[in-house]
Amino acid sequence: MCYDIKASLEAQLKRARHYGNEKAIEEIIEKLVPLSDLPLYHVSGFKHPKLFIYPDRSPYKPTLAIWGLVPFWVKDKAQLKNLWNKTLNARGETIFEKPSFRDSAKNKRCIIYVDGFYEHHHFRGKTYPFYLSRKDGEPLALAGLWSEWADPETGEPINTFSIVTTEGNTMMSRIHNNPKAAGPRMPLILPDELADKWLEHMEDELDKKNIQELIQSYPEDELKAHTVRRLRGKEYPGNIPEITEEVAYAELEF
Repeated sequence: MCYDIKASLEAQLKRARHYGNEKAIEEIIEKLVPLSDLPLYHVSGFKHPKLFIYPDRSPYKPTLAIWGLVPFWVKDKAQLKNLWNKTLNARGETIFEKPSFRDSAKNKRCIIYVDGFYEHHHFRGKTYPFYLSRKDGEPLALAGLWSEWADPETGEPINTFSIVTTEGNTMMSRIHNNPKAAGPRMPLILPDELADKWLEHMEDELDKKNIQELIQSYPEDELKAHTVRRLRGKEYPGNIPEITEEVAYAELEF
């Protein structure tokens, strides 16, 4: 799964810088960054942070969105709160089937750029956090689904998103070994050369098949991983830059 990420401003702006200009970047920083929760050296999706996504309707300009997809059919905030924590991730194999995701899978896909993500390894009754990122230091382009929901009390439109997941690669099978989970999972990381395809408009079954073919495990040899400070409990230091620094656990056999 993918419940913990690192998202710096620079990583989040990767796509905008590639396709835009400095004036556009300055405008984003001036108007949108103050409304976001960036920078996020570590954040749990269960905190429902606000960060940038690149939706299919504006593929080169980021939009602020809250982590935890709220489908358009949610009636009120009570139903929202009951659903929110269940839509942080969307299982890639079933996004076109599940009621919470199928509309977004067809019409509202997005990309979320992050520095890396965290996963917990289970060993002798304890969990040990790992940080995973690209070996070349470039941001990860995570496939996502988004939705626009109107608050019935205020009429305010709220953008929300979910991170799509897929089967874990060999590295993830060693790290993500939760005995309660049905096999290792990992976020759907899009290779740079295929990212645009995730945002393409879908009109027929052939287009749907093209999207489904992108739901693959990211190559293990392009990722690196190391253990970090605790991300839960009293030992958790909070959202600080040092959270991604390597920390060795003498008792951990890995």
